[in-house]
Amino acid sequence: MKSMTGYGRGECAKDGLKVVTEISTVNRKQAEVSTSLPRNLDALESRVREEVNRRVSRGKVNVRINFTAGEDQVTGELRVNRALAKAYQKEFSALAKELGLAGGVSLETILKSPGVVQVDDTASNLDKAWAAISDSLLVALDAMVAMREREGRHLAKDLQARIKSIKTGLQRVKKQAPEVLIRYRTQLLERVKQAGVEIKNEDDERLMKELVFFADRSDISEELTRLDSHFKQFEDCVKSEEPVGRTLDFLAQEMNREVNTIGSKANDAVISREVVFLKTELEKFREQVQNVE
Repeated sequence: MKSMTGYGRGECAKDGLKVVTEISTVNRKQAEVSTSLPRNLDALESRVREEVNRRVSRGKVNVRINFTAGEDQVTGELRVNRALAKAYQKEFSALAKELGLAGGVSLETILKSPGVVQVDDTASNLDKAWAAISDSLLVALDAMVAMREREGRHLAKDLQARIKSIKTGLQRVKKQAPEVLIRYRTQLLERVKQAGVEIKNEDDERLMKELVFFADRSDISEELTRLDSHFKQFEDCVKSEEPVGRTLDFLAQEMNREVNTIGSKANDAVISREVVFLKTELEKFREQVQNVE
């Protein structure tokens, strides 16, 4: 079991290139990867995403890569689009004249215009950059995953404590359940007596039919059995090396459904109080599950 929260940092110096990669992850229902790369290395974004997706199945991942090349290293050939620069200069000058603005158009303004300054990256330069980036990325990913695993162990302990508390509450419900029928039988006999209806013995057919109907209507054995099954599935999730967040989220919903059904069938104040307790614990369980990958 892993948490969705983690951080990792990796560094690599290779062939005159230095790369520092930082990865941070936070909660998100689906996997979402955002990257920050130098503009001239945008072509490597898909490779970065592919490496991250191999290790992360759930959560929002921010990858920030700082890339430094030595003075003798060139990651791309700089080129100025002179025709486009002249077109910008002509249009900017015409606009300045139309608006009555004094002064000419500066070189800095033209160079900052989109498409004027271009970097032609060659495949060899990109491969060289990727060799350094991938090494730092893998180190950062290892550190991030290790942190998510450590946090995941803490989450597992907390979730197990919630399940233990829920099981304890259900044991109290099981203990109280037989008392419900006994109390109903006593109340039914009292109501019959108050109504002046004569019953020769307590095994009267009409009375027994009513008791059987009530027992069937208030029976919670199926719900308790399904809850036991959900608890076993939870333990399997705790032991699993695979992402289990979505499975646990589903189990939390199903357990809540069974507890609600028990509450609707109970017809007993003691059990109703226990149902409130169980729903409170399940809500805490569900909230914690939102942190699990």
